[in-house]
Amino acid sequence: MRRVLGHPGVVGTHQEHASDLAADLRAAVAGDVDFSVTARALTTMDASNYRRVPAGTVAPRDAADLAAALEVCRAHGTTPVVARGAGTSIGGQATGTGVVLDLTRHMNGIVSLDPASRTAVVQPGLVLDRLRAAARPHGLTFGPDPSTHSRCTLGGMIGNNACGAHSVAWGTTADNVRSLDVMTYRGAELTLGRGGGSGGSGGFGGPGGSGGPGGPGVPAAPGPLSAPAGLRELVDRNLALLRTGYPTGLPRRISGYALDALLPERGFDVVRSFCGSEGTLGVVTEATVALVPLPAEPVLVVLGYADEGAAADAAAGLLPHRPLTVEGMAADLVRGATGLPRGGAWLFCEVDGEGAARALVRAADAVDAVVVRDPAGQRALWRIREDAAGTATRMPGGGEAWPGWEDCAVPPARLGAYLREFRSLLAEFGLRGVPYGHFGDGCVHVRIDFDLWTDQGVRHFRRFSEAVADLVVAHGGSLSGEHGDGQARAELLPRMYGDELVALFGAVKDVWDPDGGLNPGMLVRPKPLDSGLRFEGLPLVGLGREAARCVGVAKCRVDGPTSGPGVMCPSYRVTGDEKHSTRGRARLLHEMALGEVVTDGWRSEEVRDALDLCLSCKGCRSDCPVGVDMAAYKAEFLDRHYAGPAGAWRRPRSHWTMGRLPGWLARFGRGLNTAMRLPFAARLAGVTPERTMPRVAERTFATWFADRASNRPPALTLWPDTFTDHLAPHVGQAAVRVLEDAGLGVQLPPGRVCCGLTYVSTGQLGAARRVMRRTLDVTAETTGPVVVLEPSCAATLRTDLPELLPDDPRAARLAASVLTFAEALETLAPHWTPPRLDRPVTGQTHCHQHAVLGDAADRRLRTRAGLTGDLAGGCCGLAGNFGFEPGHYDVSVACAEDQLLPALRAAPPATPVLADGFSCRTQITDLTGTRAHHLAELLAEGLDEGLEEGGGSTWAPAS
Repeated sequence: MRRVLGHPGVVGTHQEHASDLAADLRAAVAGDVDFSVTARALTTMDASNYRRVPAGTVAPRDAADLAAALEVCRAHGTTPVVARGAGTSIGGQATGTGVVLDLTRHMNGIVSLDPASRTAVVQPGLVLDRLRAAARPHGLTFGPDPSTHSRCTLGGMIGNNACGAHSVAWGTTADNVRSLDVMTYRGAELTLGRGGGSGGSGGFGGPGGSGGPGGPGVPAAPGPLSAPAGLRELVDRNLALLRTGYPTGLPRRISGYALDALLPERGFDVVRSFCGSEGTLGVVTEATVALVPLPAEPVLVVLGYADEGAAADAAAGLLPHRPLTVEGMAADLVRGATGLPRGGAWLFCEVDGEGAARALVRAADAVDAVVVRDPAGQRALWRIREDAAGTATRMPGGGEAWPGWEDCAVPPARLGAYLREFRSLLAEFGLRGVPYGHFGDGCVHVRIDFDLWTDQGVRHFRRFSEAVADLVVAHGGSLSGEHGDGQARAELLPRMYGDELVALFGAVKDVWDPDGGLNPGMLVRPKPLDSGLRFEGLPLVGLGREAARCVGVAKCRVDGPTSGPGVMCPSYRVTGDEKHSTRGRARLLHEMALGEVVTDGWRSEEVRDALDLCLSCKGCRSDCPVGVDMAAYKAEFLDRHYAGPAGAWRRPRSHWTMGRLPGWLARFGRGLNTAMRLPFAARLAGVTPERTMPRVAERTFATWFADRASNRPPALTLWPDTFTDHLAPHVGQAAVRVLEDAGLGVQLPPGRVCCGLTYVSTGQLGAARRVMRRTLDVTAETTGPVVVLEPSCAATLRTDLPELLPDDPRAARLAASVLTFAEALETLAPHWTPPRLDRPVTGQTHCHQHAVLGDAADRRLRTRAGLTGDLAGGCCGLAGNFGFEPGHYDVSVACAEDQLLPALRAAPPATPVLADGFSCRTQITDLTGTRAHHLAELLAEGLDEGLEEGGGSTWAPAS
């Protein structure tokens, strides 16, 4: 029997009787009950340093379902329950040892939205951006906007009293909640109102408001007021303590319970006191929230200052000008971003209107300033700030940083002094961190390069946490200014509030939750801040160590209208299942390395199944703020999963056929066309019957090239990748036509080459290394640029080749020489004038180009050629062998429906379709019947059209 820390005397038998608990829950709950290894592994962690292993998960369909689940948990030894939204909490409060409630699956809707009263009624699992999207047509929005707005939920925001960049104008979540329907652990249903009410158990009337920012834009509204029995009496006995025990002048005081909101002069505001309670008092089932008007003319003013301290000193002085945001960051976070004014630190200030922008610039006394009016430019700069929670985990010059002292707040006027002392404290402890955050509210975020892997490093982490807590309190601050206390800071609350007020927190917890069943060990009676760290027992090297880079910010979880133009994560966008997100897969790999939940190591079927729908698009390599490379992790896992003679027999047939396609094509060539027409050929090859295999060309590109004559001295080597050589030689021919028109002599490698892509993507790394070494032997004497037409092959050569052969200097040299087709024309023939095609195009930017290569040169080349229109982002869904494999067809098509197919449908008839990737072109043809083109083909056709018209083409020799 395992004891559950938290409420005194509570013994959790849920670990021992999990099978009975699961069975009873399935009988009582209409929603989803999942006690599988996968479900447990996916919810052991949030975005913090902590890890707790749950018994299982429940996704209730409604409040009645939630009540049934709680009743079963009470009957099973007071099984702890924790409500979870996006799982992006940084203090550990979204993890639990009993039942984790997934409120995002079913309880995720907008019940109503009333533009006249500027309110909305929402369920707790609703993603913030979905509420914002629904409110936008009415000129409204929800004021609090954390950087995780594309995946955080309203329930989670209420639990943590989330804030965001606009809190200087619109306040915290507590300022923007009108009423709450909540359920206690014992199943009591309460409706919590704010201000002006007279009914309800334990409530009494009075004016609205509290000691916070005063609820900007949120008028008090009369309504039912309800609270658990005994709460009023507890408040009445402690009025003096509540009036004197809280620091003042802090717009971001998030730590502890906001019990001062229950004072009679503040209207016994139970809603405000509940916000920020981190799921320890009750579970939100519905919330009425206030909406605020969108700015009519948002303008972003970026102010440059000499350093971080100067920016912090200036922030408070800008508040009288009523900015909507005052966000601060320094050069060690920005790292080469473009579009910023001169300076070593910056304040991002959004204002409403051109006049307000000019006034702010005049008042700022900044070194330099930039005023950004266009929405695209604003989004590009805000992306730096939104990705900071992940970006800051990678230290300048290398190394990793972690949460742990994440978001304290001090009075804004003291921020500069605090930051200077904080930097000195970091230096004293030999630590590095990158502070940034909500400077207008005095709130600082920072990731620090703690050593959380060794006992000595963890002791150092504790000593620093205690020292910095004392520093924050000395400046009149709050240990948490946004994300809550959880386990990370709750142990230190007596330093801020004193023992007597912290004891009152415990008494309030007991009034609401006398059984101690809701999120025990968080905020009240906490576990030590250095216990239960997620790094404990994890190997210092290997795939588990790499997976631990995922800090859980969950940018991979965005979907639907919140998904944006990126690639990550195609399969999650389709399924909405956490195990198909980059974070979910990283968590499973992490648990596999620990061996407690996932116990069969590299043979784990749970990890294999989660990776099965990974398209190896590499989108996470660029879109994930911490650069998790799930394609590489998948390749290594599959390599080890199928290692040995027994494993080799278990490999899917597609690994032997499509995974080794370059070898089959080199050996049999056109003969494969005949073979694939034989009965049962597709099934024998491991190809799904919905697909038709591409036909092998009658003549390879390399053969065509060898038969032609050219007098030009070679300026570059054109890479005859497998797809171009055997399946699309016309692309290679078109590329030669264009490159030579640009004055560039072309040669091919002196023998057969292969980047190893298909071997890597199917996890045959030993074979991939052999293929790569043979290729390096062939290209050993090759010098100069190597132009690769197929984006996936170019990405493999640039990244996988040197990573798989780190000790072979030839690999690094070849990787460094790789150019895309557009890069080659731009760098090797800068004076060449492409044909003017003057037509719109549609199509697909290859996911590997987005993630690894970049497409800036392609966009510039298209502009010079008069090709207008943007290409779709995302992933086409075919992804090499992925879309051909059994069981993947529906997901493959759904991935195409995310961005590609809608873009094709929206284009005018007869618009040329552009897609440089062979898989992208194949998917487009399969699903639409339309032929897609490589950019080289469109340019070559333009050259030929010019010759036919007698105009020829113009070019200057390469410089």
